[in-house]
Amino acid sequence: MVTRTAVAAWVTAYERAWRAPGTDGLASIFTEDASYLQGPYHEPVVGLPAIARMWDDEREGPDEAFEMSSDIVAVDGDTAVVRVEVIYGDPVNREYRDLWVIRFADDGRCRSFEEWPFWPSRPITVPRNATNDA
Repeated sequence: MVTRTAVAAWVTAYERAWRAPGTDGLASIFTEDASYLQGPYHEPVVGLPAIARMWDDEREGPDEAFEMSSDIVAVDGDTAVVRVEVIYGDPVNREYRDLWVIRFADDGRCRSFEEWPFWPSRPITVPRNATNDA
């Protein structure tokens, strides 16, 4: 049974792995046979080598400017749901809000990751925290 503390630590490790160069850190957060679903209607990416290739294709690199925040919505047995917000760029040029459904193996690594990504329907044109003088 996974705890909220363990889920929070896993999300922190995920962000650290995303920011790090290379994909060596993936083995500490995903099982060798893990599945990674990038959206509810996508084909799952299965296995650590395939997940590593997908990460390399998706990331801009360790210098990618983004802020990430998360909120654990639910934990039940080996499954957690986390709401995540990721804001890219300085100034902000992309924003995503996701729901992550994470199923954990007994060793605390993820065996199944399902992402439900959402983003604004129009590009962001005003930097976050900007004031309106109108």
